Amino acid sequence: MSAAEGTRTGRRTWGQGIARPRGLVIATALLMASLAGLWLLYQVLPMPMSDIAVYRAEGQAAAAGGDLYGFTVTKWALPATYPPFAAVLFIPTTWVSLGTLKVVGVLVNAVLLALLIHLSCKAAGLRKAAGTASVILASTALGLWLEPVFQTFVFGQVNLALTCLVLWDLSRPDGARFKGFATGVAAGIKLTPAIFGLYLLVTGRVKAAFTVLGGFLVSALLGWLALPAASIEFWTQRMFETGRVGKIWIVDNQSLQGLITRVLHDPEPGLLWAVPALLTAAAGLYTARRVYKRRGLDSWGVLCTAVTALLVSPISWSHHWVWCVPLLVALAAHTRRSPWRRALLAVVTVAFAARTMWIIPHTGDLDLHFAWWQQPFAAPYPVLGLALLAAVVRWTRQPSAASGTPVVPGVPGGRLPAQRAGQELPSGSRAG
Repeated sequence: MSAAEGTRTGRRTWGQGIARPRGLVIATALLMASLAGLWLLYQVLPMPMSDIAVYRAEGQAAAAGGDLYGFTVTKWALPATYPPFAAVLFIPTTWVSLGTLKVVGVLVNAVLLALLIHLSCKAAGLRKAAGTASVILASTALGLWLEPVFQTFVFGQVNLALTCLVLWDLSRPDGARFKGFATGVAAGIKLTPAIFGLYLLVTGRVKAAFTVLGGFLVSALLGWLALPAASIEFWTQRMFETGRVGKIWIVDNQSLQGLITRVLHDPEPGLLWAVPALLTAAAGLYTARRVYKRRGLDSWGVLCTAVTALLVSPISWSHHWVWCVPLLVALAAHTRRSPWRRALLAVVTVAFAARTMWIIPHTGDLDLHFAWWQQPFAAPYPVLGLALLAAVVRWTRQPSAASGTPVVPGVPGGRLPAQRAGQELPSGSRAG
């Protein structure tokens, strides 16, 4: 499908949605009800939106030339943890009051969630759904209540923005101008997206990998030009202080380190975490490369890389797992005539909506004293992430020739040739 054909298809779909407004009205009403439910919940249990207060304080420090890493805000005494470039981007948050900023933050995150669903549908090959207003609005209404997404709203986080930036960038065809640059900029805001540069490198897209590096260096340079002292402090000291971000052993931390710490009942696991993390990083990138090379599924390579980053990061708060949105869309793309795939989609959806880590008692230091049977409930996302990587490896062992689906690395999602031929993806695929 050419770009022009894709544009015409999208216009027809949106036009059909306007011509048949019933679905659009229902979807809009569902979204309004969902946002109203969020507002009512806020009246009962006020959302702290503590992170947005930190962003605003960072913007104030950057604008005034203050000590970027010397302040703390909110009753939890939260410090700045992002690179100086992020603080420069946060300067506009100082132009309005904190109350207004919170309202704007909720609305912007709602728009970003809709955009992420749109990008996820395109990456999964669901171009009709990606251009249908009623589908996007209804999915936004429901997606808001997924735990990682909901927590992003609660804290006023930037996760949805960064995920959109990376997914848009990496979903573009290989050879697209400056592919990788936006991902590098995302890494300059929050370091973890840098792993996507490694993904591009191990899949043979060296130019795009170096473009990621270029975007990262440009962001770091801009941060240094604006805040030279803070840049030196961050890159030589603050970026290594993981304890500055928070306690690694609390259930909020859905990384591999959080899981291991709670299983061992040890707040400082040391090498008992570092070694598994290195092995997981290598295995995750291997899995991403394998699904790209053997199945031509770039979208699943990106998802495996995202899961790997979330697993091996020292701290992955539950709201960092907003990559569950493109994951669920990718799973939903291939459930037709497959009951077990629908069951798999249901299980994964429940896992990201159930909030089991908050249900089990975890006040004080109870996180370090869970019984063995409580551990999976305390760490649903790393358990699911490890299972996902294992499932993708198992699937890619099956010969692709049996399915008749061509393997076309470089095509977003690797699905367009199969679509034109009227074929489906391999029936044995867990991941697509």
